[in-house]
Amino acid sequence: MVARVTLVRLALVALASSAFAEEAGVDVPGAPSGQAITYVETVQGQPGPEGLAVRFRFLAPQIARDGGTVDAEAAQADMEWLCETFALPRLPATGPVPSQVIISLADQAVPFGETAPEVTQYFEAYSLLDGHCVWEAF
Repeated sequence: MVARVTLVRLALVALASSAFAEEAGVDVPGAPSGQAITYVETVQGQPGPEGLAVRFRFLAPQIARDGGTVDAEAAQADMEWLCETFALPRLPATGPVPSQVIISLADQAVPFGETAPEVTQYFEAYSLLDGHCVWEAF
């Protein structure tokens, strides 16, 4: 019985991961700042500071230090909006509930987990409460 449950869970994770992969590279219109944002990927299975976390990574060239038009405050509003409108509807409906959703914006593509001091990156963590994202200070 345990093996069957494990197989079902693995199948659900595979389906969710393939759904995320199909959306990669999709523009996400409507950001409060007006900047162009592109969905890069969803990272699951990497624990966050508060336990199980699902990370949604986005490309946002206008946050660049040099030549960018979106400041940190506007980017924070965009990240909250992305959590509410993009991330929440894409969280798995079954399985363990994440304790955090982490939204990241970068002005250039950076592989997950790698450092790139030349790249402007913002990260925000949100807990989930009553179907909404609640900002948590890192």
